[in-house]
Amino acid sequence: MDLILKYFPNLTERQKEQFAALPDLYNDWNSKINVISRKDMDNFVEHHVLHSLAIAKVVQFKTMCDIMDLGTGGGFPGIPLAIMFPDSNFYLVDSIGKKIKVVKDVAEQLQLKNVTAEQIRAEQVQRDFDFVVSRAVTDLSQFAGWVRGKISDIHYHKLRNGIIYLKGGDLTDEIAPFRKKVRTWDIADFFEEPYFETKKVIYMPMGK
Repeated sequence: MDLILKYFPNLTERQKEQFAALPDLYNDWNSKINVISRKDMDNFVEHHVLHSLAIAKVVQFKTMCDIMDLGTGGGFPGIPLAIMFPDSNFYLVDSIGKKIKVVKDVAEQLQLKNVTAEQIRAEQVQRDFDFVVSRAVTDLSQFAGWVRGKISDIHYHKLRNGIIYLKGGDLTDEIAPFRKKVRTWDIADFFEEPYFETKKVIYMPMGK
């Protein structure tokens, strides 16, 4: 909890309890199926929870905002964001059933009423969202194709509706086709840990 409180000191007691419960929940699941790489579990809070929360440094999701976490894996960035924004709605999807089983159990254990999880492919989703978040599932061009037509045209945040993407490394070529639209933030500007030195939050507005 110390690492999270370092950057998010104004959490409610309930949020503190939920964040504090995450390591044990994922350690338990990791003993059954490989949700997160074993070596990464040693840095679980930094590499998964705090990394996910970089999005909260870019946008404050409003009440009843609808967010899809596409390719959520074991629930990142969706689960930490759902804890951070309890009045927003999160739809966590992945094509791999065992990962969605983990997400559903974690959401239930934490009593996250604002989380729905489903095993489904991107092209099968038939709903509109204010934002689609993800953590380096694929190339941004391909990802944008997956979510095209799924972003609502009704905007009520400072950032227009669109994609918010977590990715690391040199992204020059990847974002070049969208350079006039894409905005990026260095996560190292938010968090001082060396792990975040090359990682970014990428934002691209989209609509129908």
